[in-house]
Amino acid sequence: MISKLTSVLSRILFVGCFLMAAFAVWERVLNLFGFTVLGEAYSSSRVLEFSGVGVLFVIALQLRELKEIEKRMHGG
Repeated sequence: MISKLTSVLSRILFVGCFLMAAFAVWERVLNLFGFTVLGEAYSSSRVLEFSGVGVLFVIALQLRELKEIEKRMHGG
């Protein structure tokens, strides 16, 4: 049960991080033309940093999942 929840959470987080990265690029392109979506709240580079941190969590979740699979395969 927990492994399925972890798997779903990992997929949702990965898609969210990908969308945040795409949004950061789009915000930067808009900034070149003098427009903004985020205003003064966050810069596009900060949103890209948040996306990178999220991807690190996805990697950690995937490694944990692989460790559990290996543990089950070897009977440990």
